Amino acid sequence: MLFIYNLFIWIYPKAAWILGFMNPKAKQWHEGRNGIFNKLAASFEHNPKPVIWMHCASLGEFEQGRPVLEDLQKQYSNYLILLTFFSPSGYEVHKKYSGADFVFYLPMDSAGNAQQFLKIVNPSIAIFVKYEFWHYYLTGLKKRQIPTILIAGIFRKDQLFFTWYAGFYKKLLQSFSAFFVQDQSSQSLLHSIGIKDEVYTSGDTRFDRVIEIANAFSPIDPITHFCNNSLVLVAGSTWLQDDETIAHFEKANPNIKFIIAPHDITHQRLQNCLTLYKNAVLYSDYLQQLDESDIAPQKFNTLIIDNIGMLSKLYHYATVSYIGGGFGADGIHNCLEAAVHFKPVLFGPVYDKYIEAVGLIEAGGAVSIKDVLDFESVANHLFSNEESRNKIGQLAGNFVHAHKGASAKIIRYIQENRLLTS
Repeated sequence: MLFIYNLFIWIYPKAAWILGFMNPKAKQWHEGRNGIFNKLAASFEHNPKPVIWMHCASLGEFEQGRPVLEDLQKQYSNYLILLTFFSPSGYEVHKKYSGADFVFYLPMDSAGNAQQFLKIVNPSIAIFVKYEFWHYYLTGLKKRQIPTILIAGIFRKDQLFFTWYAGFYKKLLQSFSAFFVQDQSSQSLLHSIGIKDEVYTSGDTRFDRVIEIANAFSPIDPITHFCNNSLVLVAGSTWLQDDETIAHFEKANPNIKFIIAPHDITHQRLQNCLTLYKNAVLYSDYLQQLDESDIAPQKFNTLIIDNIGMLSKLYHYATVSYIGGGFGADGIHNCLEAAVHFKPVLFGPVYDKYIEAVGLIEAGGAVSIKDVLDFESVANHLFSNEESRNKIGQLAGNFVHAHKGASAKIIRYIQENRLLTS
């Protein structure tokens, strides 16, 4: 199995380099690692302080790790914070993140890279978020007796760790000092393969994060201007089939405002949205028109968001929220960002891999829709029945607030076990 793993880590960077000629993200992945060890050495060469290292695969994992990282920053100010990403979608958005002293791409896993990285950084603790299991980094951390924690972990029966040939993958898990998993099922799965010590069901740190974001809300004046006290559907992280579903309803309801935030904001994807939604404008164009003249809010009924970073605030303006991705094989995106605002949440039929979505459905705070007609029926009911949507919205918000506290449990463990010193 190690041979197959080594083959994978040998091929992956070369494939990224080749794909980089056609794919911007692959190009960022490859170029972002050029000279990485020189940059790391320059940052840590004369470092007198101990280091807290957190690693996230991408943007979603960062949002899960962020509450823990920011608590550590407050309580252990004598440490430097190193944040690493595997994916460009995390690094490119947060490379200037003020909550960390250093933000880097993680060098591709290999025996030499892991040894060099750990020698330069010499972390006092390593915190991996949700998924990332890199053989050489994990075994290197264990060899150096550096506390290594997995937070917001989630495990399923179909993962390689729980197959009959799982020896190699089980060894990866044995490199962790402690696990903080999202649900009891994950804890039971780890117990089933003999990993029983230092496994805690703490919940999902994203609940803490979305509550923090909602509490820190500040108005976005152009969005307030656009909504103009109307009924509003905010649809986040949409894919084409989501937009096709919503556009049918939009055409029949010109009195409702629609804010659409596509998952992908490439030129082609934005043009698809402008074609589907007939009375639509890009957010950047709307800003320009606001600057040039006092345009009436009713001029457009659909606003297409063509930037990254606004979505979590946009849900505040929703009468009803919609989460994209539920018509694709990978399933829906983050539904908690919407639910925390005490608004009804809708999404497509593919959501069963996400325990927070299942929980939200069971709590009565969300509705899964099957197709265009089902969406039209549910949306018509919610927009015309204030009592019903208030009830569902209250249940959505209550569900989020009932599950807060995962970050505090992780911090308490670090403190009680003296893994860091103040």
